[in-house]
Amino acid sequence: MLESVKARIGHPELAHLPLHSRVQRAIRQLILDGALDAGKPLPASRLLAQSLGVSRDTVEAAYSQLHAEGFIERRVGSGSFVSPATQLRRGRRGARPPSGVSPANLSQRGAAIFAAGGVSEQLSPRPFAPGVPETRMFPLSTWERLQRQVLKEYGHRALSHGDPQGAEPLRRAVADYVNLERGARASPDRVLILTSSQQALSLCAQVLLDAGERIFIEDPVYYGARKAFAAAGLEVLPIAVDAQGLQVARIVEHPAPAKAVYVTPSHQFPSGTTLSLDRRLALIEWAAQHRAWIIEDDYDSEFHYAGRPTACVQGLDGGERTLYIGTFTKSLFPGLRIGYMVLPSALVAPMTVARSLQDGHNASLAQLTLARFIVGGHFGAHVRNMRNVYAERLSCLAGLIRRHLGDFLEARVPAGGLQLPCVLKPGMTERPVIDAARQAGIDLLGLSGLYASGAVEQGFLLGFAAYTEHELEAAVRLLAERIKRLQTMTRS
Repeated sequence: MLESVKARIGHPELAHLPLHSRVQRAIRQLILDGALDAGKPLPASRLLAQSLGVSRDTVEAAYSQLHAEGFIERRVGSGSFVSPATQLRRGRRGARPPSGVSPANLSQRGAAIFAAGGVSEQLSPRPFAPGVPETRMFPLSTWERLQRQVLKEYGHRALSHGDPQGAEPLRRAVADYVNLERGARASPDRVLILTSSQQALSLCAQVLLDAGERIFIEDPVYYGARKAFAAAGLEVLPIAVDAQGLQVARIVEHPAPAKAVYVTPSHQFPSGTTLSLDRRLALIEWAAQHRAWIIEDDYDSEFHYAGRPTACVQGLDGGERTLYIGTFTKSLFPGLRIGYMVLPSALVAPMTVARSLQDGHNASLAQLTLARFIVGGHFGAHVRNMRNVYAERLSCLAGLIRRHLGDFLEARVPAGGLQLPCVLKPGMTERPVIDAARQAGIDLLGLSGLYASGAVEQGFLLGFAAYTEHELEAAVRLLAERIKRLQTMTRS
């Protein structure tokens, strides 16, 4: 026993614990493993302390904790013994947990979620991670000043539970903003504040449709949306995208009825195209006729570089069949964790209840600070500044690709957004390039994995917003070097 206790005390997993806790854990594990039978006497505290080279107080503290947990009995004048109750903890002497991790017994929904994979973001994104904004230019001093104002006015109320629908000042600010800038039909009572657009997609999938029901999606499509719908057990029906966005005529003519359609009309993900007005109107008419829902994901419409963006579908839809999703993680910073939906009146209560079952509410302090940031004009000023910065970075990246990667990639410069789609020249495939780039510290999102149908285009989505022109040039040169090396190895 003594040697076993000594070995366990020195285990790296216990290194952060106080000495008496390490002794207590070591003896407890010996009991659980069956190395110490029920009724077996333990060494006297003085003897064990001498053998382990620790103080008697340390061993006494360990024994006291084991006694309190019911692992040992302490009898006056007789000493300490392994409790008979521990016999029920094991089926046989020396039984140990099986090595490795056995498969979890998941539900069908749990298995679908796990199979689809999560939507993860890097803590320190590397070039060319898509959809990542520039945070180094965010006006932190202004944000801190507004947060102090909120704390001064609200005091401890800013630290309490919040409204599941969202803080009223922020809902009012969001409604005013989307009405003015996006041509929406919003009011504070129809705005639901969330943690992200991903949460909005999950809510739509779970509240609007049952498992097995159909939903139309763009093809190619945002990976987070397809994963959210797959996790909910929905059948996705891919609809092709062209230079005018989603081909709505294919939805109208489709033989299989669907209960909803997911669309990114401002900047289609990943192509960057804009859904034309006639198709927007046709989509609204289809939804009205079939009493279907339009899930409009307006994830980065603030950053449109050629004139003003087209009015959102929700603002054109007088029949209240459109759910409008927006987020501040792209326009401000990812750590804010605030998104929103503008809902049809009939969906406000059901969606709010469903949201309350997920995570209750957003942090009140961040909501109230953001409301002041918007109302005070700071949000608009920051977006205008970053729009100019991003436009320059997009132009820079497009030029760098033509200059250094023109033999391998064709850049398709979008009218807006935070990423640039590029298509590989004939004869090249994504996977080898992605692997070579990753080894060089560059992240490329392949286009082929964004398709749900068999029609696949080989290429990449290159994020540019979070990187200076110098950083972009260094990354492009490195990528060009790795692709050329890959080509040489392939020929040899």
